[in-house]
Amino acid sequence: MATTFEVLAEPRRREILDILRAGERPVGDLVTRLALSQPAVSKHLRVLREAGLVEVRHDAQRRWYRLCPEPLAEIDTWLAPYRRFWNQRLDALERRLDEMPDEPAAPSA
Repeated sequence: MATTFEVLAEPRRREILDILRAGERPVGDLVTRLALSQPAVSKHLRVLREAGLVEVRHDAQRRWYRLCPEPLAEIDTWLAPYRRFWNQRLDALERRLDEMPDEPAAPSA
């Protein structure tokens, strides 16, 4: 089985998750919004479902998909040290900018 990282390496799968953040969507809506064929969308949804990133609900003839954010915790945990790294760098930049004297405005022409 593919890892969450491997599944999310595909841009269209990330796009599907972005759409599903707003709420549950039927497959047909995803096909329209992604401008992909129904088989292509279904293939991506199958991979996302197998990774536990989406769930499906059957309603008569329609299949509705929704986001399952729990597996994204793995990504969040991995990103945490990088967030700290960038926050430290941005804090240092802010301190440096605060230390710099303000330059007078150039005269208008």
